[in-house]
Amino acid sequence: MIRTRRHPAATQSTARLEAFTDGVFAIAATLLVLDLTTHPFGKVATDAQMWAELGGMWELFLNFGLSFALLCLLWTTHVQQFEHIARVDATLIWLNNARLLFIVLVPFATSLTTDYSEFLAGRLLMPVTFFLAIVCGWLQWTWAVRNRAVMLPDMSEEDVRAAARAALSAVLISGGVVVLAPWVGSIAFLLFVLDGPLTRALRSR
Repeated sequence: MIRTRRHPAATQSTARLEAFTDGVFAIAATLLVLDLTTHPFGKVATDAQMWAELGGMWELFLNFGLSFALLCLLWTTHVQQFEHIARVDATLIWLNNARLLFIVLVPFATSLTTDYSEFLAGRLLMPVTFFLAIVCGWLQWTWAVRNRAVMLPDMSEEDVRAAARAALSAVLISGGVVVLAPWVGSIAFLLFVLDGPLTRALRSR
């Protein structure tokens, strides 16, 4: 059977892109736990020793929690955007694929940050990975805004402009995390508590 060629500018349904993206996010979030399950314990003979071993894993638990929370934030943003994106084209698909490239690197980056936090590269890889994933997501939304007549048909021009400004929030905060991470490590990710207020501020401009 010969496949019918579509016009290069044709758009496609979002269903398969959303399903693929959801699957990648779910796998990345699940793989995060491997660092916890493969962590070697010393000799444990009493409850006190067990609690001591678990306490020694505090950095593992911290980075696991941070990465999981940020993956959830990125996935939530993806869900919210695709409540409005009705169609996709090849450019938007590849921008989404670029974001997923960095999403699948999150477990590795998290592990490296935990094991080698005394080195600059160890402190930077996790925030840089999230920054690049967020930038790709922002570029994806920017492309949809540029083609809003087809991709965002249910949004008014005013709502589109407000959402585009708000989308900058995560980019700005993640950039700040990259700048601070060499000095304070994973604590820099606490900047993301400002995401809500900054998003509202940018949306209201």
